[in-house]
Amino acid sequence: MIEAGANKSAGTAHFSTPDLCDEHPDHVQVLELNLQDFGGSRIFSGSIVTVQCFEDNSKVKALAATPGHGKVMVVDGGGSLRRALLGDMIAEQAVNNGWAGLVINGCVRDVEILATLYLGVKAIQACPMKTHKRDLGDVDVEVRFGGITIFPGQYLFADANGVLVAKKNLLA
Repeated sequence: MIEAGANKSAGTAHFSTPDLCDEHPDHVQVLELNLQDFGGSRIFSGSIVTVQCFEDNSKVKALAATPGHGKVMVVDGGGSLRRALLGDMIAEQAVNNGWAGLVINGCVRDVEILATLYLGVKAIQACPMKTHKRDLGDVDVEVRFGGITIFPGQYLFADANGVLVAKKNLLA
């Protein structure tokens, strides 16, 4: 499986979240939410940009249109299972703009296409319904879900074992 991360230009960093937990037990938080892998990259990491929104992916779409520089978008959609916060068009835009991945407390759609993209995508489940577009939501704010509080600028590490958040890049 393809890996995505902040070190893409220098060769993708190889890591496992269990090893990071063993090496840095006092510096990581484990997301206590069982998320499914939907992207073509199952291992990804990067500096965090946060989005808080509910059934409106306007902010996700706007961010995906900006240079990602290997960052990871953490989207707190309030755990809604009624609307998908990411679909194929926004995901393709994120890939084209260099985002490493998205971790979504909510749903995605177009899962067959997401699986073909060089992008890490973790979400609760799939839902075929698109969101409303009302330009609601906040970017670069503290978000809390899965038993942890996540701040913009922290680092996220994701693989098949789970999702970790740390204050600094543990791969540097």
